[in-house]
Amino acid sequence: MIGFSDLLLMRHKPGDPSFSDIMQIKQNANRAANLVRQLLAFSRQQTLQPKTLVLSDALSDLSNLLRRLIGENIELKIRHGRDVGAVKVDEGQFEQVIINLAVNARDAMTEGGTLTIETAAQTLKSQTTIGNEVIPAGTYSVIHVRDTGAGIPPDIVDRIFDPFFSTKRVGSGTGLGLSTVYGIVRQTGGYVVVDSAPGKGATFSIYLPAHRIERDVPAEQETTAPPSADLTGAGRILLVEDEDPVRMFGGRALRNKGYEVIEARSGEEALTWLEEDGGTIELLITDVIMPRMDGPTLIRHVRERQPKVRVLCISGYTEERLRERVGLDVDVSFLAKPFSLKQLAATVKEVLQSRSGDRIARS
Repeated sequence: MIGFSDLLLMRHKPGDPSFSDIMQIKQNANRAANLVRQLLAFSRQQTLQPKTLVLSDALSDLSNLLRRLIGENIELKIRHGRDVGAVKVDEGQFEQVIINLAVNARDAMTEGGTLTIETAAQTLKSQTTIGNEVIPAGTYSVIHVRDTGAGIPPDIVDRIFDPFFSTKRVGSGTGLGLSTVYGIVRQTGGYVVVDSAPGKGATFSIYLPAHRIERDVPAEQETTAPPSADLTGAGRILLVEDEDPVRMFGGRALRNKGYEVIEARSGEEALTWLEEDGGTIELLITDVIMPRMDGPTLIRHVRERQPKVRVLCISGYTEERLRERVGLDVDVSFLAKPFSLKQLAATVKEVLQSRSGDRIARS
């Protein structure tokens, strides 16, 4: 839906009567994609882009947004502990965790109250059980999110991280807020502990492994140049995707950018075309999970015929999970679904312009 909306927007510019309708369709599709990302977060299968964050800076940047979210009848206090180490997390997902916890706290304080966010450094000398979590020994940067609300009844405290579980009335929430928090933190390598009692509020504590910053090394900087405004290109691409809408969108999008695109519904159909045509291709774009012949098997067969062909895998699963599950080699680029026309065109151009052995990953 997102892709075909992009194709329509190429013909219907702002001012066109259909423009606002198409934008509404695209926005609704993005909302659906975000819902899927929340489910993937709980199952820890989403794609993350971790970077080093200083907690005090990250929380300070969020403070204005949090104050608007929780409302005027709730006081926000942010306290920073001493010697709290940096953490390596996906910045957007980290912000989502804090926002979800703040909104959860706001809903628990209908008559107003205080939301306190504290950071602390904690070293566990041995494996320790805290709440329902068994946390290995190590140094952690801990974030406590504490409210003065109604608290969580003991009979449901073990269920609060379950997807779609909610104590709110029908239509007031998706039941994915806390499950998303749990999934993101666990995928990041951290732990979530809840401490609550009826009438005494609730405290959610997030334990994230502390990340040491080498002071004599310059801070990490983004080395990848922004995608070129010119996304046109040339070359022959073999596009293999068993989902017709995804394949049709990808083919049309890339042809509009100047590429010659051969579409195949399966790995078998792609190999048949290669055998009968006998021509070379510059790029193989393939889904990873397909009936009968999966992506990695197809890649091996294609590279037996054309060893230097570049490969771009597309999938709704995370890159790490796919490499573990199906044994993708390192000389394969990756693009996560869902993707827009611009993301597809930019990634294809980068893959074709990259040196052999380079690997590009986009979310």
